[in-house]
Amino acid sequence: MLLVDDRGTQLGEMPTAEALNIASEKGLDLVEVAPAANPPVCRLLNYGKFRYEATRKEREARKANKSKAGNQLREVRMKTRIGEHDRLSKTRLVKRLLSEGSKVKVSVMFRGREMQHPEIGMALLKNVAEDLKEDAMLDKAPSFEGRFLSMILSPSPSLRKQVANKELQSAKA
Repeated sequence: MLLVDDRGTQLGEMPTAEALNIASEKGLDLVEVAPAANPPVCRLLNYGKFRYEATRKEREARKANKSKAGNQLREVRMKTRIGEHDRLSKTRLVKRLLSEGSKVKVSVMFRGREMQHPEIGMALLKNVAEDLKEDAMLDKAPSFEGRFLSMILSPSPSLRKQVANKELQSAKA
């Protein structure tokens, strides 16, 4: 097997027993990094530290990936007979999602005979759009998709700048 020490210098080809002796003298582990190579390549390293660093890098990558995924499509659903305060609460939720940089699909669900009165859903979506006119742009006008009436909102340019500034500040910290 070909042996590489903890600093990255090649120690050359040697038998496994001799490599294990060198590893135990240095207080390190013998790890096979390229078993398919001819001869197989082994490395001297602290395996616990190696695993810790690998999981830390993976966690950082997931965290970075999550923050980039902020501009995905999120959905907020309402029913036609929603109360005024509940509608305002859902509108605040939409505003928060927009401020995170996401596009938001606002849907009104119709059940049973409610389908006979689409103007109720249209009025509801119009009220939500009116409440969010400073924070959102209408990407897709209200339209029916089965028993849902939905529209898609995206953050307005001024809100996008605020989101970009927040991300910049958090990256500096």
